Amino acid sequence: MDDDLSTPPRADLHDTLHEGLHEALLEGLPAEAVLTDPQVTASYATDMASFCAAGTPAAVVLPRTVEQVQHVMRTATALRVPVVPQGARTGLSGGANASEGCIVLSLVKMDRILEVSAVDRIAVVEPGVVNAVLSRAVAEQGLYYPPDPSSWEQCTIGGNIGTASGGLCCVKYGVTAEYVLGLDVVLADGRLLRTGRRTAKGVAGYDVTRLFVGSEGSLGIVVRAVLALRPAPPRQLALAAEFPSAAAACEAVCAVMEAGLTPSLLELMDRTTIRAVNALGKMGLPETTEALLLAAFDTPHAPDDLAAVGALCTAAGATAVVPAEDEAESELLLQARRMSLTALEALRPATMIDDVCVPRSRLAEMLDGTAGIARTHDLLIGVCAHAGDGNTHPVVCFDPADEDETRRARESFDAIMALGLSLGGTITGEHGVGVLKKEWLARELGPVGVEVQRNIKRAFDPLGLLNPGKLF
Repeated sequence: MDDDLSTPPRADLHDTLHEGLHEALLEGLPAEAVLTDPQVTASYATDMASFCAAGTPAAVVLPRTVEQVQHVMRTATALRVPVVPQGARTGLSGGANASEGCIVLSLVKMDRILEVSAVDRIAVVEPGVVNAVLSRAVAEQGLYYPPDPSSWEQCTIGGNIGTASGGLCCVKYGVTAEYVLGLDVVLADGRLLRTGRRTAKGVAGYDVTRLFVGSEGSLGIVVRAVLALRPAPPRQLALAAEFPSAAAACEAVCAVMEAGLTPSLLELMDRTTIRAVNALGKMGLPETTEALLLAAFDTPHAPDDLAAVGALCTAAGATAVVPAEDEAESELLLQARRMSLTALEALRPATMIDDVCVPRSRLAEMLDGTAGIARTHDLLIGVCAHAGDGNTHPVVCFDPADEDETRRARESFDAIMALGLSLGGTITGEHGVGVLKKEWLARELGPVGVEVQRNIKRAFDPLGLLNPGKLF
């Protein structure tokens, strides 16, 4: 086997057809589950990332059962055809982009919530369940599934697991990895592996479950997940604080965390983002401020907690602190934050979205450095951030039809990644590596780290068929 896992075994479209791939797939799948029309399959070639290469799928398969997924993987192994698993394709790093001549394995039809237990505080779901659908279903039983990416109305649990995604409430509740108790995974050769548990605790053997979370479909196909739930908290109350600079807003963030307060949400938007949100959603956010900090609490004493945060914001230099009057007004503030990426994407024909996470103590340096990079490269770069955990999303806005602007956009993206690493951060807090950040993953991990991860990949996928060309 070739040691370079970034170069997958090539499966030319015509050769694959000649070998009877479609006929082999139809032996274990209904006809409607196998798509071969080139115009249809082309629509499955990419996720939402820019600057990421994609190939032409030989087929798109939409299974509904575990057995059908196993048949796909057995067929792929027998014919040496690469397989790219996909969810809703809301990813931002090219992790779901098709490889040339691959089978795209779309799991969106496996969308059943199999079980919700209030006693065990778990949900058992298939990978195609949409995040928001699960959240609303468990809420009906007084339970809460905290991970809530901005795309929660579209993204699937399988995709969330693949990228170890986060969301707005990470500062208090953590990320997807902390809620995945167990998985059923179809391996590259079609065998079914069950990992983890459905108990409150368990340490039997290696934590293989965590290994799959964030693996971007490169180790196996998740077909079932056991997820931890929490009791539903009180509804959130929020406030908005205006600051004359990003540095002052970051000083307030550090003060809130140092004081031992635990907001359910602590988010930041810079002036560019605020204006974009107003333009798209007519939200009426204050456009004269340089940074807007949103804080929320879902505790029984939320008004007192917000008052404490407000005092810290004022001490850090906030020019205005405005508590929401009720839950509805709080929800509008959160809606404005969720709209940020979409609003920034509307400013120019294309965007590149960074996902750099730094220690909270270095957050001001990250934001000021990003502003400097925007000036140096003469580009529009808006920043929204999960400020409570140091996860920034600088969004580089550009016109791909302008060759020079496109070059500067790519250079600024790399400069932002380098800045994050120089501050002791990581190249991705929740969006994954995919195609976009392969080079930067190698820089972050170093040669030994890359070697170890390649060996793990090889142990699970010796033929290199699963999502080839991603990560490494």
